[in-house]
Amino acid sequence: MAIRFLASEISDLCLGKPPLRSLPTVATVADAVFALKKSGEIYVSIWSCDHSNSVAACNDTAGCRCVGKICMVDVIVYLCKEENLLHPLDALQSNVLDLVPKVKGQIRHLEPNSSLLEAIDCILDGAQNLVIPIYSNARRNLRKPQLTQPNSLLCPTLHYGQEFCWLTQEDVVRFLLNSIGVFSPIPTFTIEALDIIDPATLTIHFDDPASSALPLISRSLMDQTSIAVVMKDNRLIGEISPFTLACCDETVAAAITTLSAGDLMAYIDYGGPSDDLVHLVKMRLQERNMTPMLDLMDDYYNPLSSSSSCCSSDEEFGSAKTGCVGRLYPGRRSEAIVCHPWNTLMAVMVQMIALRVSYAWVVEHDYTLVGIVTFAEILAQFRSIAGTR
Repeated sequence: MAIRFLASEISDLCLGKPPLRSLPTVATVADAVFALKKSGEIYVSIWSCDHSNSVAACNDTAGCRCVGKICMVDVIVYLCKEENLLHPLDALQSNVLDLVPKVKGQIRHLEPNSSLLEAIDCILDGAQNLVIPIYSNARRNLRKPQLTQPNSLLCPTLHYGQEFCWLTQEDVVRFLLNSIGVFSPIPTFTIEALDIIDPATLTIHFDDPASSALPLISRSLMDQTSIAVVMKDNRLIGEISPFTLACCDETVAAAITTLSAGDLMAYIDYGGPSDDLVHLVKMRLQERNMTPMLDLMDDYYNPLSSSSSCCSSDEEFGSAKTGCVGRLYPGRRSEAIVCHPWNTLMAVMVQMIALRVSYAWVVEHDYTLVGIVTFAEILAQFRSIAGTR
């Protein structure tokens, strides 16, 4: 029964999925920031075609390919580069492809009749998102070029009448969870018994400079995990999560540059940074003569005082004072999501899906860090039922 279930078409997972918004490869980093804030979504997809101009860039959907995706974490890490900290406004005018990871296979195109097993194999091979055409009778009648206003930043969803959605690891795991009974008795085993706890975690100490976490932030975004913030005795006290960072504005680059890991957790927390933390960041920027980054913070926190702010208004993009921009999926507190080695696979899956995370930290009773469980490890466990690849 499980093997038959894994043969299901992935079109079943696409029901109700919103069409994918896109930016062309000629867009700038500032365009991507605007699109993220305007759309209220965590990611914006980057496409090889350009439908923002009245002159077609390609004559059919075969030339329309998703080549990557961008989130605010990519922007923040990019702005944290030494040269960009000194010239942040110039950095925002760079081409958006400068932010797209040079990793093959991160985005994969699949047809709706592809099997669930094929989708899982793509994910285990490194794909983070699977791009699927959305077919319907209404949309088949729209297969002609759609013209938009020149230089429009509306992030079109149509590619010559064709719309696409994308599937994530979460979508696949949620689909499996809805029919978990077909995989019995595996879901009742503990994660320790299934040997899916990865002891190789990304960690940083509470007192370490937050800037030392930059390579880990990039790695955790790529692996769809997080960075554990630990004390000297390896007890877990929090995390620096790409998901939380993705809900923040671009000025968090200043906080990463000037604060400790512990203070950064407080800065990006759900409620936003305190006035004292904002003042501390500004003071340290001034001490380091990082005037352009300081100006960028002033523009954001006082949007009415400057026309160069990336946010057009607090009402449209969320309160500037909180430091966290409104998103489709609101940010969460920096408290780490934890489970224990003796928890069952099903319990951990339910927890991860309910909290909308792709991982869970595994700890002992005293919060000593043991490892991490990820969606990828869980999918590999279910994939093993179908035999070798």
